[in-house]
Amino acid sequence: MTRTAVVTGAARGIGLATTRLFLAEGRRVAMVDLDGDELARAAGSLEGVTPLSCDVSDPDAVERMAAEARQALGSVDALVNNAGLADFGPLEETGFDRWRAVMATNLDGPFLVTQALLPDLKAARGAIVNIASISALRASTLRVAYGTSKAGIAHLTEQLAVELGEHGVRANTVCPGPVRTKLAMAVHTQDIIDAYHDAIPLGRYGREEEIAEAIVWLCSEKASYVTGQRLSVDGGFEATGIGLPALRS
Repeated sequence: MTRTAVVTGAARGIGLATTRLFLAEGRRVAMVDLDGDELARAAGSLEGVTPLSCDVSDPDAVERMAAEARQALGSVDALVNNAGLADFGPLEETGFDRWRAVMATNLDGPFLVTQALLPDLKAARGAIVNIASISALRASTLRVAYGTSKAGIAHLTEQLAVELGEHGVRANTVCPGPVRTKLAMAVHTQDIIDAYHDAIPLGRYGREEEIAEAIVWLCSEKASYVTGQRLSVDGGFEATGIGLPALRS
């Protein structure tokens, strides 16, 4: 029987890399994204995918997407809640509209999508992977909304693991560190890049495919006894603590 997966935020970046890895292992994938044009371009070059345009913060849209995914795939063995909104700014400039926009996509979205697909995941004794961030585990400047939303995702995952374990459903969080995406490289100055390289023990940004490998592993039978965990895929960034460049050899 062919395994299946639903991946949100699948039109680019980590979501697209995860979709490709799922396809490589023989899964069929429902690719979900708000950007319909970019989703169509990404899906157009792939076989075994069903592109579904959806705003994961909209309950009605999520219910329609779940029905379409169910019809297209027949079953849902894995769910990757990757869709997210990266909106950074100081506390004084984070109006309630910005706060709610971040929470709606980053926290409401995983809740709504998981709830909508829950009957399928229970039937399949499936796996859920929620994509948080290293910002879920350590505070940083300009991330009052983003970091708080990602910390919420990490705790939501633990709630899911506890409640759904008796149904054989596993739930885990992946917390990426700095990743070399097109967006990051467009907005990170050389000073920021150098600072990250200094603070990360492996001395570099991660690649989208490296994050995807962790996600796909957590969805596999190789991780059949892993649930309720937060896996940092960050080159050792979380372990570093405070970076002191002058003390580095």
